[in-house]
Amino acid sequence: MGDIHGRHDLLEALVREIGRDVAATPPSAQPLLVFLGDYVDRGPGSAQAVDIVLRLQGEGEFEIRALKGNHEEALLRFLDEPSFGSTWAEHGGSATLASYGVQPPTTRTDPIAWAAAAEAFAAVLPAAHLTFYRTLDLMTEVGDYAFVHAGVRPGVALAHQEERDLLWIRGEFLQATGPFGKVIVHGHTPMEEPQVTRHRLGLDTGAYATGVLTAVRLDGETQRFIQARANRVAA
Repeated sequence: MGDIHGRHDLLEALVREIGRDVAATPPSAQPLLVFLGDYVDRGPGSAQAVDIVLRLQGEGEFEIRALKGNHEEALLRFLDEPSFGSTWAEHGGSATLASYGVQPPTTRTDPIAWAAAAEAFAAVLPAAHLTFYRTLDLMTEVGDYAFVHAGVRPGVALAHQEERDLLWIRGEFLQATGPFGKVIVHGHTPMEEPQVTRHRLGLDTGAYATGVLTAVRLDGETQRFIQARANRVAA
């Protein structure tokens, strides 16, 4: 599943549709649901989106693998370094604070205000959410696929990829033709439609702005996209 960015409404709708899809065509083993990161920022329901992922983990219908995105990296940096708050706010961090009931500073450059906001955030952040953010994976591999948030550094073996590239890379990866060792399934770079090439699948359809959240069902050699759209769901 691609970048959620606080659109918990779309996440809930897409999880329901994935459940219907699994019921209609059951896989041979427990279904695996991989989240590609960027649960938070920009949209209004960051805290609620994490609650949904944690709920899915607890229900056990799906095996859940949750990856780290660059926006989760930013959230953790803010907790450790409150002065980073003004930069985080420029990329949607204020919406995350608001979803946890914390008032973002009105002046983005006030270090005292950001220190107070970080303290308030740490005080209300559920322990389960903090553990979630701090234990997210950088990559998971299944069969011929490798799942990451942003992409991989071309020419570097998957086992030797650096965290910064896995969370942030764009141009060098998107412009490369591959192969990359495995088919890379990623988010991070929003596009109007899912991106499909021989060596990569891009699933970020800019949910926070477009109202479209995208997943892909990978079953053997079959690739089928499932999307939740504001006010409707389409497969």
